[in-house]
Amino acid sequence: MRKIASLEDLVGIGHGKLGHYQELQMNLRRLEKTNNELQESRAEIQTILDGLTDMMLVLTEEMKIVRTNKAFAERFPDLAEDSHCFEVFYGGTAPCDDCPALTALSGDSTVKARRLHEHSDGFRHYDIIATPLILGSARTVQVFYRDVTSDMQLQAKYNQAEKMATVGVLAAGVAHEINNPLAVIQGFAEGLQRRVKLLEEADSELLDDFNEYTATILSECSRCRDIVRNLLSFSRPVAARRSSLDINHCIRDTLFILKHHLKEQTKITLELNLDRLQPIHGDESQLKQVIINLCTNAIDAMQESGGRLFISSRMTTREQRKGVEFTVSDEGCGISPEDGEKLFEPFFTTKTVGEGVGIGLSTCYSIVASHNGEITVASTPGKGAAFTVFLPEEP
Repeated sequence: MRKIASLEDLVGIGHGKLGHYQELQMNLRRLEKTNNELQESRAEIQTILDGLTDMMLVLTEEMKIVRTNKAFAERFPDLAEDSHCFEVFYGGTAPCDDCPALTALSGDSTVKARRLHEHSDGFRHYDIIATPLILGSARTVQVFYRDVTSDMQLQAKYNQAEKMATVGVLAAGVAHEINNPLAVIQGFAEGLQRRVKLLEEADSELLDDFNEYTATILSECSRCRDIVRNLLSFSRPVAARRSSLDINHCIRDTLFILKHHLKEQTKITLELNLDRLQPIHGDESQLKQVIINLCTNAIDAMQESGGRLFISSRMTTREQRKGVEFTVSDEGCGISPEDGEKLFEPFFTTKTVGEGVGIGLSTCYSIVASHNGEITVASTPGKGAAFTVFLPEEP
């Protein structure tokens, strides 16, 4: 016969259930508190990471991105879910051969490296620090990317200042040595011009040629004197002689000087597209020096393969400044991204030993900057390069 539960038994059962329920409530409150603390801690850590100006990302062993900070999200706002780092940075399908993240994982140690990455706003240099992490049972690697492009540019300017100080010492001596033979050449050329007037019975065409050649010799002596003056300006300040000038006139004068050099390059063709330009205020000798440097560089780039030397000019406006713009482009070997970063540095050259010392483009940059202008380059390796110079109407 089954025993009937007494009142005491029923009260005990209820009391037991009540105690169990209260214990569950306490456990839930503890769990909720712990969860809130974890969420706050996670948010605090993320806030700290987002406060960093360096890009940060956490990668799995397969190089899949599982966590980033604000700096990374701002650089790559369209990051897809489950993206791999090599897809984001290089558009590749597999990890890089010298990937610092993989090296850190395989060696279980921190790895430092420097890389050049291409973005929509150009090439940027990054210092990379990759550190292996263990999150639970999963092995991951934390990678920091610090943009050091500005630091490298400042360092380059500092190095340029030091090199220019050295050039100044050398230039003073070299300039004086060049001045002596130039004075002799100019003196004899002036003597020939005076004697030409005595050859009245000579062939008129021959006289015209003679006059043209002597005039060219004297003009080039004057230009060499101006170049020497520019060299001397490295060691002591020299006031520039500026006047109203036509850039198209400077271009045509420069091509006249180079016509014999161009005739020797049978594989190179010259094309001009010069619009009518407003005059600007500048130093004619210095700007001719820029044009001749750009043209000779273009000719040298096409010496083996040949191609088209194209020179154009037009009126334009940049940043609310009206001015003239001329472009010298070639179809030569082009410029690699790595070399493009250093083109305007003193003593940097891609030419072989004996063919160039690397002061041409740095001098061009200095001259254009002194006219409050800009010089830029666009290049595709293997397809040529185009140098564009902008000079405002009012310097």
